[in-house]
Amino acid sequence: MSDASWFEDSLGKEKLEKKAFKAMESELRMELVELQQQLRGANFPVMMVFAGVDGAGKHEMVNTLNDWMDPRGVSTHAYEQPDAVEQQRPPEWRYWRDLPANGQIGIYLSAWYSRPLLHRVRRTRSEEAFLTRLKRINAFERTLEDNGALLVKVWMHLDKKQQRLRLEELSSDPETEWEVKPGAWENWGLYDRFMQASSEIMRSSKEAGRPWLVVDGRYEYSRQLVVLHALRDALRERLAKAPNPKALTAKAWDKKLAAKRGILKGMKLDQDIELSEYKARLKQAQRRLYQLQHRAKEAGMSTILVFEGQDAAGKGGAIRRVVKGLDAQEYQVIPIAAPTKEEFAHHYLWRFWRHLPKEGRVTIFDRSWYGRVLVERVEGFADDAAWQRAFQEMNEFEQRLTENRCVVCKFWIQIDKQEQLRRFEARQEVPYKQWKITDEDWRNREKWDAYDVAVDDMVALTNPKSAPWVLVEGNNKRWSRVKVIETVCEQMERGLKTFSS
Repeated sequence: MSDASWFEDSLGKEKLEKKAFKAMESELRMELVELQQQLRGANFPVMMVFAGVDGAGKHEMVNTLNDWMDPRGVSTHAYEQPDAVEQQRPPEWRYWRDLPANGQIGIYLSAWYSRPLLHRVRRTRSEEAFLTRLKRINAFERTLEDNGALLVKVWMHLDKKQQRLRLEELSSDPETEWEVKPGAWENWGLYDRFMQASSEIMRSSKEAGRPWLVVDGRYEYSRQLVVLHALRDALRERLAKAPNPKALTAKAWDKKLAAKRGILKGMKLDQDIELSEYKARLKQAQRRLYQLQHRAKEAGMSTILVFEGQDAAGKGGAIRRVVKGLDAQEYQVIPIAAPTKEEFAHHYLWRFWRHLPKEGRVTIFDRSWYGRVLVERVEGFADDAAWQRAFQEMNEFEQRLTENRCVVCKFWIQIDKQEQLRRFEARQEVPYKQWKITDEDWRNREKWDAYDVAVDDMVALTNPKSAPWVLVEGNNKRWSRVKVIETVCEQMERGLKTFSS
């Protein structure tokens, strides 16, 4: 397919006069407002992405949507060059921060397609890098859609002659000349390159099953009607019929993972260490960690530590020993509990993306995104389709981190059932530790075997070399604490070598 053929079908449409549009406006506007009211109670957000050539009407279309819709349910996001804070995180970070909540509409200009397109057109990135970025975007959109988001992508198009005429028209009027953004004429001079790169975007999106609506940008009222009808129809369809993601049956899932299970049973949990050796190694590791953190800051490398394990396994104690070796100004501990009302209304990864560290800093998650495949799976808070696809989503999430000069170090601290019981009973005897033991802890203990299966699956399916799981024998707290902090040092040293090469 030629570069132009992706856009030819959008051209040649009849011009709709203002009078004809106004005759339809009242009914269409009422339909959209009513659909927006229905959306408020829905368990999914709507995301409208606008892209295309300069002067084709993207901004005018966004203004119309904001004028027609209830502003309490719409947010508009337009992106410029990443600032210093954004440059220190993965490219998706600023888009994850701006995800709309369920029942809300987010409108996006110059979003996740803009920079890859401009880099490719101006040849500041290779074709291989451009295509890789499109794959990352497809994964991002798939993750959003798989978890419920309604994605509407609108590409506003003009041919080269019409774009020139449009830019000249805007530039000649003092009231509209501001609409010709810096670089618009430079982009027009590279029109053929834009068509070539845009065609790759069209092709990639179509192959991923999320094609663009290509709209003829020449005629104001014609293009508005096409976009407004598209939004109306998409909302109607989605509100009438929710997606029905398929999940493997329990039997099929067990068969898929059966050969990889049993890793926890092979652990020798009663590892021991003498008190004197423990103190010496812990002190040495903390000094080493302090030095590594400062080297990481100079190198622009961030670090994320993930702590998971059974209740009373010693996550908190291990974290406290780690932070004693860190500069207090350069780390943050994020305790993860049940999602708040705001968090529950967003994609489950939203709250974790928001806490990503900037360069040189350390973020420690006391429990993490793996709750989806652990407690949410075992307790039935996530349906089978949701927790099954989460393995891929979490691998992709961590890949984005490691690609962005971030060390991801994940710990599962394992204790046996008898040791857990001993710790539970000990906590009940000490007044200032009684808050650590809850009825939920006792209920979780009754599902020990189900959690073992879930952990085995988690380790088997989310254990890449770039972000491996470290299984920690936790019956002896001194042993587990030393192993954790020494492992953090080893992985930070490895990361410094990797990112400096």
